[in-house]
Amino acid sequence: MRVSHVVGCAVALALAGATLIGAPRQGDMDKAVEGGGVFVPGWTGAVDGQGLTLKDAKFVKEGDAFHVTTGPATTYWNTANKASGDYTVKATFTEPHYMNLNPSHPHPYGIVIAGNDMDGAGRTYLYCAAYGNGNFIVRGFGPEAFQMNGRRGGASDAVHKAAGVGQPVTQDIAFSVKGDNASCSINGTVVATYSKADLVTAGKLKSLDGIYGLRFAHNVEVLVKGLALTK
Repeated sequence: MRVSHVVGCAVALALAGATLIGAPRQGDMDKAVEGGGVFVPGWTGAVDGQGLTLKDAKFVKEGDAFHVTTGPATTYWNTANKASGDYTVKATFTEPHYMNLNPSHPHPYGIVIAGNDMDGAGRTYLYCAAYGNGNFIVRGFGPEAFQMNGRRGGASDAVHKAAGVGQPVTQDIAFSVKGDNASCSINGTVVATYSKADLVTAGKLKSLDGIYGLRFAHNVEVLVKGLALTK
């Protein structure tokens, strides 16, 4: 009887552990946005994963700013916005209330470049995004998602930190292509540079030319101003 009891406990603990490992972190589920959708003419987007759609995030124009509120992690673009050769895409991102939609940990937002085949499952693009805690991340989508500075990104003194939860934080983000290199700058400082050979290759990007746009992790609210392309 004792042996049976021990085995039963072990099995129960193993099943509980498997459940915890496979479950999302508490409080970090995608939170669908009421009244969502894309309300800026010419713009569209795509959400990560399955189950939610663009109607579960919200993209609107307010004055001279885009006001973005996600549910699911979402990438937005306008097919008229294309860049080639040497170029810089920049914008200013303000999180008016840091971590207000997900108070357990921060989520990033930033610039998308090199978008190709954006309307289909074969879309490819690269983005550099900042967190309001001093970290940044560079990732892309090819046949599958790929990471350029690690799973959790990296830290930089250039990235602004919010004073606390609910406080505002602003980041100026720019993604530049010059020659055979792509560089991300945050608040005027280059935080990462990658060679074309490391980016345009099997399993990653089709080209450094392409559509540019905006990227937001899930459960985040951001104002974006001054999205522009310079040559």
